[in-house]
Amino acid sequence: MSRLEGKVALITGAARGQGRSHALGLAKEGADIIAIDIAGQVGSVPYPMGTLDDLEETSRLVEGLGRRVVTAQADVRDLAQMQAAVADGLAKLGRIDIVVANAGVISSNRVLDLTEEQWNDMIDTNLTGVWHTVKAAVPNIVERGEGGSVIFTGSTSSLGGYPNVGHYVAAKHGLVGLMHTLANELGPQHIRVNAVHPTNVNTKLLQNDTFYGLFRPDLENPTLEDAKGAFATMHSLPDLPYVEPIDITNAVIFLASDESRYVTGINLPIDAGASQKVGG
Repeated sequence: MSRLEGKVALITGAARGQGRSHALGLAKEGADIIAIDIAGQVGSVPYPMGTLDDLEETSRLVEGLGRRVVTAQADVRDLAQMQAAVADGLAKLGRIDIVVANAGVISSNRVLDLTEEQWNDMIDTNLTGVWHTVKAAVPNIVERGEGGSVIFTGSTSSLGGYPNVGHYVAAKHGLVGLMHTLANELGPQHIRVNAVHPTNVNTKLLQNDTFYGLFRPDLENPTLEDAKGAFATMHSLPDLPYVEPIDITNAVIFLASDESRYVTGINLPIDAGASQKVGG
């Protein structure tokens, strides 16, 4: 029997990247999926974000695995949109057992040079959006009384400070505090709350000109090949510029399943040793 047979998982940021990977990984383990994505652009984000076509592709791939899927175009920054998406998912699938608050964006600037738009877009998406996701989806888990699992997508930036992304670091640190508090508040209802903390992941969030430039400021127009060596310096494991989405998905599946039934309130780095590297 699959590890998540009969479960329903809600995933934000599901149109592509880690979110799509999580949707497919959980579906392969038997879960039906509520896939939510803004499927549009956030003003201060310097790379093209996922689209409705991307979200529809996620849906097609999940259905190809023989699982049910409900999609919704919703912005995690808007609580009413999230509540409507959750209501539609519940109407069609009947329950929520797993919540993967994965939606996130990134941009760059030194803290004193950040614009108000950059700060607000970051905090509203990467921190407030996680709270909105929990507030919209978790009451169904509480009401059913059967327990569940909530998983936040953090970052190595949740565990340390990095220049040029202070607003991202602040949001990801806040996410950790929210996770620890919810682990205490929801534990009596048998709802576990944990966070995964990836290093660089091979997705569009990392693979764009802005981040090539951050890692190779010595070059005028660096490419991915130019940046790979600099990416790799973050890690204790050798010659590794980034991990793959499936590496994070494997951790999400573990935290969603009964294999981690007594695991709550933890920060789980999937970071090739980046958070432990001396001078990293």
